[in-house]
Amino acid sequence: GIILVAINPYKELPIYGDAIIHAYSGQNMGDMDPHIFAVAEEAYKQMARNNKNQSIIVSGESGAGKTVSARYTMRYFATVSKSSSNAHVEDKVLASNPITEAVGNAKTTRNDNSSRFGKYTEISFDQSYQIIGANMRTYLLEKSRVVFQVENERNYHIFYQLCASAMQPEYEHLKLGRSQENNLL
Repeated sequence: GIILVAINPYKELPIYGDAIIHAYSGQNMGDMDPHIFAVAEEAYKQMARNNKNQSIIVSGESGAGKTVSARYTMRYFATVSKSSSNAHVEDKVLASNPITEAVGNAKTTRNDNSSRFGKYTEISFDQSYQIIGANMRTYLLEKSRVVFQVENERNYHIFYQLCASAMQPEYEHLKLGRSQENNLL
């Protein structure tokens, strides 16, 4: 298959806007510079041409930009498919499960909001190849982080969110204290 090596520049670049999406839309792989939009266009064309499911695997180390690359891919699909919900479909998909993010993300030495699990996002299209929905599944949760964190790293965000809410009546039965006290367990 097609492989794209992308590097996270750790800053916003002007290479992901609508004008660039439209430049890659309808192009053949190799006609333009390598880009996440070229990979997305090829998958979209293959889906439409062959009426077969396609997969894009986004892999890399913590902080490599996997979530951002997935977001750009979803934005590309939303734009080229002219989906009626085109207005930030990628935001809707990524924000569809904030609990999973809180339970699965933690501060590491390389990233303050590192996903400590894998995500499988399935985007559904109708007969005219417009986005009609999405489903996100998680796998391989790093369970050891619950009981042990490396120096300068933290437990999952949900732990600190619950501790910050400890005085709320609905959480009194959990007998939570400050996160610093509970983190010593």
